[in-house]
Amino acid sequence: MNKTISSESTDTEVSIKQEPLADGELLKKTDNVKKPLICIEAGHQEKANLELEPTAPGSKIMKEKVRGGTQGVQTKKAEYQLNLEVAMMLENALAEDFDVVMVRRTNDVDISNSERAMICNDAEADLMIRLHADGNENSQVKGMTFIYPSPENEYTKPVAEKSKDILEVVAQDIISETGAKSRGIIPRGDLTGFNWLKVPSILIEMGFMTNKEEDVLLSNAEYQRRIVAGIKKGLINYDFINNMNSGQ
Repeated sequence: MNKTISSESTDTEVSIKQEPLADGELLKKTDNVKKPLICIEAGHQEKANLELEPTAPGSKIMKEKVRGGTQGVQTKKAEYQLNLEVAMMLENALAEDFDVVMVRRTNDVDISNSERAMICNDAEADLMIRLHADGNENSQVKGMTFIYPSPENEYTKPVAEKSKDILEVVAQDIISETGAKSRGIIPRGDLTGFNWLKVPSILIEMGFMTNKEEDVLLSNAEYQRRIVAGIKKGLINYDFINNMNSGQ
């Protein structure tokens, strides 16, 4: 059932209970239960870095380290700001049931796409969640797109199947919580942030900031909470604990 949220509110205040931690630092737990480890990456950063880096380990194909993201046509908010707002909210929501590593907690960073992947690799994360927003020359285009590492790419093939399995569950629950239009689940083999990964990953394009209605909605705190609620519900429904124990 679709859920309606007024797009008139642009309240973006996010309540974060945890004290700020250094980038990549694990949220500490008080119990001894092994929890799934989620690495959260808020896409882009305040200043793009157009220096080049290999798109994959050993590749001669080069790509900008971090491109500039899109911008809200109505709110004028930068994508990197929106991505971090949702990422911080997601960190807070997951902290009770999952261990969490954040790729960044501020916008004033310089972390390339390969480095973002390696932060999650080094943490030995069970999943990397990449948060982005879309843009399009056609202002009528709207909806969420869900992306996973391609099974056809030599670099991403090892993590493709599990990434897709997780994403299918998460995408369904996000759409259920938000009522957003789904533009589908799509494999990509051309993304540096996927090619350097050794762990499963999903990328959520939360909506189009070039669509006036969706742009305002994406900055609505209640809508952001519903995106986060959908992600968490999907992760729980995937049942990481049993899947890890069964070797899936």
